[in-house]
Amino acid sequence: MLKKLIILLLLPLLLCGCTKTKQEEISFASWGSVTEVGILHNIIDNFEKENPDIKVNFIHIPQNYFQKLHLLFASNTEPDIIFINNLYLPIYSSRLMDLTGIVNTKDFYPQAINGMKIDGKLYAIPRDLSYLVLYVNTDMINLPQNNWTLDNLLQIAQKSTTQKVFGLGCENNIYYALPYLEYFGGGIFDIDKKLVINSKESIQGIDYYKNLKNKYKVCPTKSQIGSLTLAQMFINKQIGMYLSGRWMYPKISETADFSWAVINFPYGKKPLSCDTSGWAISKNTKHKNSALKFVKFLAEEKNSEYFTKTGLIVPANIKASKGLNNTTHNEKVFIDIIKHTQTPVINKDYKKLTDKINSELDL
Repeated sequence: MLKKLIILLLLPLLLCGCTKTKQEEISFASWGSVTEVGILHNIIDNFEKENPDIKVNFIHIPQNYFQKLHLLFASNTEPDIIFINNLYLPIYSSRLMDLTGIVNTKDFYPQAINGMKIDGKLYAIPRDLSYLVLYVNTDMINLPQNNWTLDNLLQIAQKSTTQKVFGLGCENNIYYALPYLEYFGGGIFDIDKKLVINSKESIQGIDYYKNLKNKYKVCPTKSQIGSLTLAQMFINKQIGMYLSGRWMYPKISETADFSWAVINFPYGKKPLSCDTSGWAISKNTKHKNSALKFVKFLAEEKNSEYFTKTGLIVPANIKASKGLNNTTHNEKVFIDIIKHTQTPVINKDYKKLTDKINSELDL
């Protein structure tokens, strides 16, 4: 009798132990703002609800992301899933899984897919596209037409420059000067992977960029910028036009107390460079199936829409991009620009090369 009673008391515990789901743990690393991290946590929660047998351990690396990632790869302790961009993809592609065929590439903009490919193989599923646009203070400057030219840009900058306000902001970085080089047909590499930074077209673009500050004086110098950033100067109404990416959209939306809108950089002889970021999987992962399932979940249209609604990204997913429709700020231009862009030619030494260019060119 006592034996039967013990069995009856233990039976619920035994049954509970039998039905408990054993979780497989996968690690996922990304950089990102507070807003991005919040979205990622929500997506992870939703994924875990749909997949109770998988636990996602999120590793947020807000600063020095690729330096820390490099150390993790060097010690063979890299995460299973890695958020990466096309600038660093060539460095780590040999350590990443070939993801060709796991998603329908027709669901994404070709520039995004091309940016995540090396030698025809897809090493990351793209999340977003990245290129430069001009933010315009429309209380100060009438929004230009989409078919404007570089000379129009200069004329507008000259007209809006006063003793207290600069018409335009010019960062001391080749990334922000690149649209000027491309306008004249130059760049860093051509499509045949030949270095063209010293070509006559590139030099023409570099000279034009420098002259905005040194000759025409429509851009502030380092000393005039001081401890501020150009973004702060734009928000403070000290700059009429500000060249930056989609990532600045939320900040300007939250803080600007004036009317503003975005417009494309003038189109020239060569398409604008279009970078991309996406989700990759370590070749050394011990949890291949779970990692693949999570990456495909991240890339779903509904999750792409979460990021799009924040204003942080131009989604690589074509259907998700339909959410870019704010007419007040001419937001649709972010989509219109895509057909005027191309994936830049990148190699393993690209980051070192651009660092060297920045150190040698006083932009």
